[in-house]
Amino acid sequence: MGTVRSAFGFPAVVNEKAARVVAGGVALLTGTALVTGWLWLSAVLAVGFALRVAAGPRWSPLGRLASGVVAPRLGRPRMVPGPPKRFAQAVGLVLTLAATGFLVAGYPLVTAALLGVLLAFAALESVVGFCAGCWVFAQLMRVGLVPADVCAACADISLRQRDAASAVTP
Repeated sequence: MGTVRSAFGFPAVVNEKAARVVAGGVALLTGTALVTGWLWLSAVLAVGFALRVAAGPRWSPLGRLASGVVAPRLGRPRMVPGPPKRFAQAVGLVLTLAATGFLVAGYPLVTAALLGVLLAFAALESVVGFCAGCWVFAQLMRVGLVPADVCAACADISLRQRDAASAVTP
């Protein structure tokens, strides 16, 4: 069971710089789909989100590029809790699956609208560091719909600071 868990587990903490690079890649691909009319790219985006939801950056080409190549060149990592980022990836997965479904059903305008929403959220995270999915996750925790034990570091800021300090110490 450990092998399956290690192959498909999402990291407990993630480098926010890598997450922002992934968001930039998503924004670039989504913008390309909207500008060129290649709305079928919503399916490619959905596959990427599914891979990242299942295993973080491990199986996602964009995740691997962001975490292994680009983010290390952006300076010291900024570690943040993983569960909100996984939730955000799941929101992206739902949006892109819906966009793809509407495209297949013959509703390209709905597909374009959903991709527009995705583009806005991805650009917000990439450019200004605001993760809308993470914000929703925090609100769900606040009202008790997400149990506090799902993300102890989210509920206790001191744990986040300790995790960040240990992640950058050799």
